[in-house]
Amino acid sequence: MRLNEVVYSDAKPVEGYGPGFFRIGGKVFHGPVLAGTSGTTAWGGFDDLDPLLALAAKIDILFIGTGADTAHIPAEMRSALEEAGIGVDVMSSPAAARTYNVLLSEGRRIALAMIPV
Repeated sequence: MRLNEVVYSDAKPVEGYGPGFFRIGGKVFHGPVLAGTSGTTAWGGFDDLDPLLALAAKIDILFIGTGADTAHIPAEMRSALEEAGIGVDVMSSPAAARTYNVLLSEGRRIALAMIPV
């Protein structure tokens, strides 16, 4: 069996999460986060569209983690993101983190917005 070390681009992988926090690229972030090639920052949640829309030219898909369980995002949010040309995939935050890490290791143009579990 051949093993290859995973090398990430400028974006950092999600290394862990727990009640109210995420560990991304060796740093702990409390509350909702936005991660991608521009780094990881705090995110204001579903009402904070501006930083997500600013990613339109940089990404093909945005993974949105809705906490411990999958939930619907506001219809206005989905419409605004899709009108900006951003593909949206909504799932629980643990699933979003795993999916983000896999596609990040493949060098895909993605970002991740997550609500803590």
